[in-house]
Amino acid sequence: MSAIIKDLALSEKEMVAEAETALADISRVRDGVGRVIFGQESVVERALVALLAGGHALLVGVPGLAKTKLVDTLGIVLGLDARRIQFTPDLMPSDILGSEVMEQDEHGKRSFRFIPGPIFAQLLMADEINRASPRTQSALLQSMQEYHVTVAGARHDLPAPFHVLATQNPLEQEGTYPLPEAQLDRFLMQIDILYPELEAERRILLETTGIDEAKAANVLTPERLRQIQLLVRRMPVPESVVETILKLVRSARPGQGNAETDKNVAWGPGPRASQALTLCARARALYEGRLAPSVDDVKALAEPVLQHRMALTFAARAEGMTVRDAVARLVKAI
Repeated sequence: MSAIIKDLALSEKEMVAEAETALADISRVRDGVGRVIFGQESVVERALVALLAGGHALLVGVPGLAKTKLVDTLGIVLGLDARRIQFTPDLMPSDILGSEVMEQDEHGKRSFRFIPGPIFAQLLMADEINRASPRTQSALLQSMQEYHVTVAGARHDLPAPFHVLATQNPLEQEGTYPLPEAQLDRFLMQIDILYPELEAERRILLETTGIDEAKAANVLTPERLRQIQLLVRRMPVPESVVETILKLVRSARPGQGNAETDKNVAWGPGPRASQALTLCARARALYEGRLAPSVDDVKALAEPVLQHRMALTFAARAEGMTVRDAVARLVKAI
């Protein structure tokens, strides 16, 4: 018995040491991103939390709010093999996944060779993802969930780590294809990017219109990022946090005894939302230098994790209610 207690104490000490090292690395990543991205602390935090949790994120904001620049910067700072796809209505699935070509050797023998597409990267930027057709959008489904693609019946594994950061402009309606629910559910978080504050915009003007512009520098390796992601999954979750997550997610579903939800919500989040909240709460705790998540982490992450996994009724939308309003009321009630 004493040997077991000693092993547990040693394991706890090792985890604390790992967490302290990870915290130092995360601090360097934050500083590296902060040199280039100004006044979007909440957005940077949520994007990094999504990556530390090992998931994908959907960045939503009007043009010109540095969505593309944020993804580029994250790729450089984290040392990931990053590639960018500009989604357009004529983009085909093979343009993303790759295709097979026929080759003939010197003896006249013909064979097919697979040429990988841009999806074979560690960080894939899907720019303006809602501009592509549903057929092309669905090409990302298997890769985002199963981390491999199938072309001509053959399986091709994607590199690890693999993350998709997609951007979307909320104002565009003509010539766009809204992402279906199954696709949205693959994203760990939807991160809304708002206009910068006055001082942040002043700094943007002064530091990005001169000759010398700040550039991102690499501070981490993909292998180190994987180690931190494994550490996040090893972090303990208090029972109070588990109960809060279950209460919050279940209260967002119609037919679960919440009168306001029954009235305003057409369909709510599934179990994947609970998984996402648990992982993101752990990652946020580590991001802030804590070894275990708290209820405050759940409340802070409820909006980005739940808002794209819910839909309001027609009557609620007619009254001017938004999904963010519904989530805020649910958070206030827990």
